[in-house]
Amino acid sequence: MNFQLWNGDDYEHRLKPGKLLNIIKLSEEMLGIENNEIEVEYQSDTIGKYDLDFNGKTFVLKCQTTACLAQDACGIPSGKIQKNLIQLPVTKASTYSPGGDCC
Repeated sequence: MNFQLWNGDDYEHRLKPGKLLNIIKLSEEMLGIENNEIEVEYQSDTIGKYDLDFNGKTFVLKCQTTACLAQDACGIPSGKIQKNLIQLPVTKASTYSPGGDCC
């Protein structure tokens, strides 16, 4: 179930907090909604999805992460591999210099 609010500059038609609370309570009763996780969509340049947390004082948007649905087949290691840059192999194809033949 999605519950979407739009926030705009039109102050004459804004939903008051009390009315919003009544809509939520009625929705919980009529649809049998339990205490579920909340996901927030926020639009700036693009639409981002966030989990919602409460730190005791304010609500906090928490970044979500994605995962491969076929982790055993995609070849991506389950843990992070840490290497020092100095340990990475350097080949002629990976070194470029002015006047070189790379481009």
